[in-house]
Amino acid sequence: MNESVRGKRGFIIDMDGVLYHGNRILPGVPEFLRWLHAEQKRFVFLTNSSERSPRELQQKLARLGLEVAEEHFYTSALATASFLASQRPNGRVYVIGEAALIHALYDAGFIMDEVNPDYVVVGESHNYTYDRIARAVQLVLNGARLIGTNPDLTGPAENGLVPATGALMAPIELATGAKAYYVGKPNPLIMRHALKKLECRREETVIIGDRMDTDIVAGIESEIETVLVLTGVTRESDLPRFAYRPHHILPDLTHWLGRGDG
Repeated sequence: MNESVRGKRGFIIDMDGVLYHGNRILPGVPEFLRWLHAEQKRFVFLTNSSERSPRELQQKLARLGLEVAEEHFYTSALATASFLASQRPNGRVYVIGEAALIHALYDAGFIMDEVNPDYVVVGESHNYTYDRIARAVQLVLNGARLIGTNPDLTGPAENGLVPATGALMAPIELATGAKAYYVGKPNPLIMRHALKKLECRREETVIIGDRMDTDIVAGIESEIETVLVLTGVTRESDLPRFAYRPHHILPDLTHWLGRGDG
């Protein structure tokens, strides 16, 4: 990795596929985090996952042996709640998602409503059932607007890929003919949130991620320098399928300080 990138002031860093797979820390991550602290860099872990709150993410990293303050985390759940609060303050929502998403919306002033909500909001969920899909379909057909926390079709896990919000949203879109509005990466909205947290300009910031279709295109569309790491969803063989390129490619984060094998 060249010095111009390491010399950036702000770092927007994805989590799944960059820092860990499931409960397994990826190569080079502890050394990379020590470098961020030692160089007094500004950094935010920006995840499209809406399953966990910043505190839960901080606690997960702590269980994996990585100490990072809660203030360094920002999620698509928080970005979704912020966006909806700007659109319809104190509105009503029907949510298919985990507690972190529900709490983010509640903290932003929203009321949970299964009868006549303003929005149907979908995020990753382990409580994804036919009954909840059917309810969401009826609510959208009755006029509720359809919102997704992120467009990811899959996410990385220890044993391979698992379905993510974009895939879970598909039955609702197909049954209603509605197209969801997604707040997470690559939406420039969430990138602006990240830059505000960093208190950095885009010219002095880099985004590090494992997905061409969210992380890298988000950086390109926001005019932020991009680093693709090949430890998550995107493989090097996938690159010809995309009309855009990352500025830099790393096999994993051991190569950040030039300590990898390649």
